[in-house]
Amino acid sequence: MNAGENLALAVDGSREWTLKLIADVSGDEWTFQPQEGVQHILWLCGHLACAEALLVLVRVGGGDNPDPEFSKHFPVGGPVKSAGQYDYPLPAAVRERMAATHDVVLEAIRGMNEQQLNEPCYGKHGKPHPHYTTKRGAIDHCVRHEGFHAGQIAMLRRLMGKPFLR
Repeated sequence: MNAGENLALAVDGSREWTLKLIADVSGDEWTFQPQEGVQHILWLCGHLACAEALLVLVRVGGGDNPDPEFSKHFPVGGPVKSAGQYDYPLPAAVRERMAATHDVVLEAIRGMNEQQLNEPCYGKHGKPHPHYTTKRGAIDHCVRHEGFHAGQIAMLRRLMGKPFLR
């Protein structure tokens, strides 16, 4: 197994955990916020789809954002609007975008060799990023980023009274 395939396994493993956490989420649970401005599961899932595309397809692959209109619904920074304040895409559309992006991302990572993975990779506007300096680092960050937000989803689940998952 090459390095690209190993990294793809790590990215996929993180996403599998997220999908397990959202498997039984339904109705208003998608947009439950324990207090105003806090991220809800729908926003987190949309953000994960956008971030995976940005980190791997744009920053590592050098391509364009595959769906800039979708990304506009999940901006980074500031408080997250409630479902009553903002017309978010439906959960099915968010899950569909997560799956479509993930498939393309995995294919891109699997095809990378050691030399490509060790190439420099930068953050926004070509500036150094605080969490990585190489393409491998950006992909590793994608795994950490997904795990971080999966933890938030797990906490929201518990606050809604859903069972602990392993």
